[in-house]
Amino acid sequence: MQGDTRAQEALYTLHASRMFAVCLRYARHRAEAEDLLQEGFIRVFEKLPSFRMEGSLEGWIRRIMVHTCINHLRQRWVRGEVLGTDRANEGTVAPVALANLGHAELMTLVQQLPDGYRMVFNLFAIEGYEHAEIASLLGCNEGTSRSQLAKARRALQQGMELLNRRKKHEGETSDR
Repeated sequence: MQGDTRAQEALYTLHASRMFAVCLRYARHRAEAEDLLQEGFIRVFEKLPSFRMEGSLEGWIRRIMVHTCINHLRQRWVRGEVLGTDRANEGTVAPVALANLGHAELMTLVQQLPDGYRMVFNLFAIEGYEHAEIASLLGCNEGTSRSQLAKARRALQQGMELLNRRKKHEGETSDR
């Protein structure tokens, strides 16, 4: 498939929308997600000969996209935007009425998280990695991973509460 542009285009067309959603969760904005998607597919095409036909192709592509996003964020950290190393208890977050929030609103809240919070949240809550794996991937300790997740959850909770209050307020003013 390497060098077969029609086959590459077909693979891209088949998986691009789902992989874009993955990139969008890690990116700060749509343009960054588009760059990550392009970079990720370049890696997919380069590594395709090493795909061993074990497991799903989509899962393999997804892992490459996630690692592309992680590497991109690591490069930004090297330039001075580092993961916080302070600790916080993971704790529980009170349940929120998620039904009142749409997918786009939740995506916006996730994208507004600081890079470290966003990456750990995505890896843990969405990709299903454990803290030990996250720490290994990001080059930090497990406590930092737990702290970043707790802070991400708190920030998302606060963002959801704010959005719910705004919606309630808008509903009350439109009833008048």
